[in-house]
Amino acid sequence: MRIVREGWPWIVLPALAGTAAAASGRKRGAGLCGLFSGLALWFFRDPYREPVWDRELLISPADGEVALVRYLAELEDFPGPVYRVGILMRLQDVHVNRSPVSGRVRHIRWQKGEKWPAFWERALARNEKRYFFLERDDGLPVLVVQVAGILARRTVSFLRPGDEVLAGDRLGMIKLGSRVELFFPAEGARLLVREGHRVRAGETPLALLPWRGS
Repeated sequence: MRIVREGWPWIVLPALAGTAAAASGRKRGAGLCGLFSGLALWFFRDPYREPVWDRELLISPADGEVALVRYLAELEDFPGPVYRVGILMRLQDVHVNRSPVSGRVRHIRWQKGEKWPAFWERALARNEKRYFFLERDDGLPVLVVQVAGILARRTVSFLRPGDEVLAGDRLGMIKLGSRVELFFPAEGARLLVREGHRVRAGETPLALLPWRGS
């Protein structure tokens, strides 16, 4: 089981503190440190995912439950109407986010914000966010938004603008649970999930979008 690099301080430091506590006879402190280290090890896990090799499928960028599916008549940076799919990540979910398409990273933008509960609709507009503007190999624009929540204190990016990605590649993570929003063109798209569906990052198809051009 792979562990996210950002998680090692949360795992190692409590383990060292627990070892020191055990050596000095403080069994209760050692147990609490060991528990915290174990929980951090579980939280920062990054299991292998089997990618879906179909260039017309949009794959889920996050583990969790589909909390919202909406049709939007317009959205900045998109030439026409879009679908919005919101995925709510619980504490027990894997928190590594993945690319829904193969292509490249056009732009990444971080926006400072507040700490409203992730399941509130206002969270998308007011909370801390990190935007991943992606472009599929055929030019299709796709936007992935990490939205921090009341417990999630930080969004993390593993990529830089200009990086090439394959569907299922790691984009980043959100610490301590929140939500991820996916936006993509609605024209010609066929949704494959509904609200309430459980999805897995890098594996569950969310929509089918016909390839543009030859």
